[in-house]
Amino acid sequence: MTPRNPLSAAVFAGTLSLALGIPAVAHAADGFVEGSKVTLNARNFYINRNFVDPAYNGGQNKAEEWTQSFILNAQSGYTPGPVGFGVDVLAGLAVKLDGGGGTYGTGLLPTHGAGADRHPADDFGRIAVAAKAKMSETELRVGEWQVVVPVLRADDGRSLPQTFQGGMISSREISNLSLFGGQMRQNSTRDDASMEDMVYKDGLNGITATSDRFNFIGGEYTFNEKTKVGLWHGRLEDIYQQSYAQLLHVQPLGEDMALTANLGYFTGKDEGSALAGDLDNKTYSGLFGLQAGANTFYVGLQKVSGNQWMRVNGTGGASVANDSFNSAYDAADERSWQLRHDYNFAGVGIPGLVLMNRYISGDNITTASGDEGKEWGRESELAYTVQSGALKNLNIKWRNSSMRRDSSFSTNEFDENRLIINYPISIL
Repeated sequence: MTPRNPLSAAVFAGTLSLALGIPAVAHAADGFVEGSKVTLNARNFYINRNFVDPAYNGGQNKAEEWTQSFILNAQSGYTPGPVGFGVDVLAGLAVKLDGGGGTYGTGLLPTHGAGADRHPADDFGRIAVAAKAKMSETELRVGEWQVVVPVLRADDGRSLPQTFQGGMISSREISNLSLFGGQMRQNSTRDDASMEDMVYKDGLNGITATSDRFNFIGGEYTFNEKTKVGLWHGRLEDIYQQSYAQLLHVQPLGEDMALTANLGYFTGKDEGSALAGDLDNKTYSGLFGLQAGANTFYVGLQKVSGNQWMRVNGTGGASVANDSFNSAYDAADERSWQLRHDYNFAGVGIPGLVLMNRYISGDNITTASGDEGKEWGRESELAYTVQSGALKNLNIKWRNSSMRRDSSFSTNEFDENRLIINYPISIL
């Protein structure tokens, strides 16, 4: 890809020149800029969450915040030679537009103070830098970035994305086979500017444990355009270890019609010093879809056996079938099912407009009191992406949802609206 912005290209070349300080820098800069990509995403995020249980958080009746964020994502190409070198930068700033002490806790902003003095920050931000080296189809990355693998998914569901600090190797030397391995040392969650150790939390039983090592290894093999399998293992040192097997399959049924299946199985237990106590978990997950023209229908089935599904606190839950905006339905012994419908309005001549509705119900939850807990959620999302013109790729989402839970399980019940506007601007 050739640079679309000469000024940005010059900045990249100048940065490399300072870093290398050798006469060959002009030649190296050509490779560094070649294939580079720089975007700035202007994200406007509003959440209004009305709590329906008066016992929640000492009587808090709502959480409401509004932010404007700017997320710069600069990814360089590689210098020429047998081993190419590059650097990626992810910089974010979130500014509070509205929100006060009585309405904190949406996850859009860090919260400071304690008790009645708790209040959201006026702004927060961070800069993540990762160096990378590539030889053939194998890449080494060291630094800080959004790690997204099935056993460790950085969450990008609020003002700024979660990032991890560590190192990772990925290799695609063998056709259709992708291999991964790495170690993460710390993370910065989506509502925090600081870099901290990773946390495992079991809220039902009041258990919190921290670790500065998350090791993972995995591989994915694509048999054809229809079938992919994956095997993964993750280990949060001295807390838990977890293995994951996944099967993805698409079965065409004719013109503009297909069946899809996303099957997963997790098994996990405590590890090392067992700082969170004895752990034992098996989680079965299946999301089945029927795509027919502009409509897609889904059924999700999920079963947790033993302790809650294991993950680093703050990470996304998209690896399980019934993960949603407000819950992953992953509590101890929880059984859950989902019905979902997606509609693409391109089928009636409005490309870029999509609608999603789903209902998820979970029961059989083992609570701290020994009672059986239950929860259900209803969620809708209407989204539109501008297709052309000066505002091309501007995306607007309206999310409306309700969450209800048995009081023996949680008092965190609410009705919620979110309005999210993302405007990605290509700089290079």
